[in-house]
Amino acid sequence: MDWQLLGITFITVFLSELGDKSQLAAIALGSSSSSPRAVFFGTASALLLASSIGVLVGQGTAEVLPEQLVKTIAAIGFAVMGLRLLWPKSDLPEASE
Repeated sequence: MDWQLLGITFITVFLSELGDKSQLAAIALGSSSSSPRAVFFGTASALLLASSIGVLVGQGTAEVLPEQLVKTIAAIGFAVMGLRLLWPKSDLPEASE
């Protein structure tokens, strides 16, 4: 096992999950529940399942697409999301109801 990769992955995911909406949901559920252990196991298994899906999709993508293309697509996606967050909401077209 690559222990350095394990450590980097743990630190990256741990730091990215701090203050995330899933952590806020766990806080809300834990504070209103009489069984915090059930909340812990529920949130831990959900994170495990979501991470497993991400790893499997990433592995499958790596077998089909070149690494540089995946990195470029990810960079463009993050740039679009960042610009979208910075763009004033009044300039965006309104959704039809």
